[in-house]
Amino acid sequence: MSGTKSVAKRVVVGSATTAGRGLVLGFTAIAGSVTLFVLSVVSIALILIGIGLFTTPHVLTAVRMHANRRRLLAATWSDVKIPVPYRPMPADLRTGVTGQVERTTLMLKDPATWRDLGWLMVDMTAGATVALLSMALFVYPLEGLVLAAGLWRVFEDDAYWYGFVPVDSQLTGLFAAAFGAGMFAVGLRYAGDIQRGYFLLARAMLAPDHDQQLAQRVAHLTETRHDAVDTSAAELRRIERDLHDGAQARLVAMGMDLGTIEALIEKNPAKAKELIANARKSSAEALTELRDLVRGIHPPVLAERGLGDAVKALALRLPVETDVQVDLPGRADAPVESAAYFAVSEILTNAIKHSNADRVWIDMTYAESMLRITVGDDGGGGATIGAGTGLSGLERRLGTFDGILAVSSPAGGPTMVTVEIPCELS
Repeated sequence: MSGTKSVAKRVVVGSATTAGRGLVLGFTAIAGSVTLFVLSVVSIALILIGIGLFTTPHVLTAVRMHANRRRLLAATWSDVKIPVPYRPMPADLRTGVTGQVERTTLMLKDPATWRDLGWLMVDMTAGATVALLSMALFVYPLEGLVLAAGLWRVFEDDAYWYGFVPVDSQLTGLFAAAFGAGMFAVGLRYAGDIQRGYFLLARAMLAPDHDQQLAQRVAHLTETRHDAVDTSAAELRRIERDLHDGAQARLVAMGMDLGTIEALIEKNPAKAKELIANARKSSAEALTELRDLVRGIHPPVLAERGLGDAVKALALRLPVETDVQVDLPGRADAPVESAAYFAVSEILTNAIKHSNADRVWIDMTYAESMLRITVGDDGGGGATIGAGTGLSGLERRLGTFDGILAVSSPAGGPTMVTVEIPCELS
């Protein structure tokens, strides 16, 4: 009996989730896409009289945020990846009217802008229809149940058409309930596929063509190569600084103590013993610092036991309740494991420092040649990927491995950070 209740509960929760997602997609497709499309057309038209030079960048930025929200939902709800093809804005754009003209010109010259506008038209028509269909498959059957429960009496004199069933009696009401049950069954089987079709339609409109993807790929590889070189140089400087200020200084002091001990060992044995104890203490501290330095380069537990156990060991040191789920059938290459480990470490550090979370969870899986790590917390939310943030730097470092970083962190929480790195396991 408990098993039946559990299955029924999963069916109800799953159908409610799918219906809710369909409602969200349909509402934002109609309200959001229609509004942004009208504002975009009006703003671009007003460029001729100068007003559009000031409004167009803001409107097109809102369009991009709307499209990026769809990209995030596509990845998290239906595992559909939609590339982000926008050309980066130069950092040295001038201010004032001249800067507005340059910003407007750059955005209008970007092919992704016109793909976004084309997608808005499709999203507010065909997209909205598809999204609402995935919701209707769960909501419309409720009407059949209500009709069978007695609402049919209202239509005894004039039949009410429920689908293709004319309802005017208890028997036809039962037919309506059966039709609704069949529609609900169709929804259980195909609503998820319908929503995936919605996102595939969005990808067809938003994704760049093959030539643009190649150009974007070349630019991405050039940027990540520079980032990798800069990161390596910074890491070398850190290691040199830590060695110079830590272990090296202690070893030099220990050498001086040993020289003094050599001179005092016959004249003042008591003082020599004291210096020997200090030298032993300095050697232990130098060894600890060297171990910490090596652990910062590549943790021993990561090399010996793999990414899953290394992250579990990392979680044990956190001051909050942490749940770690690992489903990895093998091990990735050492550079990939190291990148994934330090990515998780940085995400957890941000969560502890900024979110005021009471609980953190980590989920690590591997499927279709993709390592996926999701880190969530129940904190206050508000995490973003932007210039100057730690997540922005992490995104650039993951780009060296063709990895991606997605963040969902509404105000009030919860926060979900997803890392995906293409790789093969051995």
